Amino acid sequence: MPFSKDFLWGTAECAGQNEGGFNEGGKGLTTLDVMTLGTKEVKRKITEGILENEIYPSRKGSDFYHQYKEDIELLAGMHIKAFRMSIAWSRIFPNGDDAEPNEEGLKFYEDIFQRLRQHQIEPIVTMSHFDIPLGLKKYGFWGGRETVGLFENMHVQFCFVTRAW
Repeated sequence: MPFSKDFLWGTAECAGQNEGGFNEGGKGLTTLDVMTLGTKEVKRKITEGILENEIYPSRKGSDFYHQYKEDIELLAGMHIKAFRMSIAWSRIFPNGDDAEPNEEGLKFYEDIFQRLRQHQIEPIVTMSHFDIPLGLKKYGFWGGRETVGLFENMHVQFCFVTRAW
């Protein structure tokens, strides 16, 4: 049985796992940026910052931050119709509770959306994919009620401030 013509043949990514550029473009640190490498015997841990003798495997990812133009070209070449992507909250609000959004972060995502549109690829956006700004530790991360309001602010700022929609 063939797929219907409106079937969204697509692919997906998670900003925290593949974006890279963890310390570029005004992005703040996240829990994933400071999560150490683990093994079967040694559990991963979240450190207070970047420690010299630890390995942080998620900071580089597949380097989508630097290679998204080429990656989108590859998707178009495969006739992908949809791209499920997540937004790095800390790229929009580096500390999670900043008063104003990071313009470099907004520009990064605007450019991605424009390129996807140029190739008739529909973005399917996840506003949070488990990664959270490290600066929200003071609220208890998702355990603090303040975080919910800050997430709502990030969502509104991103959706209505960016010109990509």
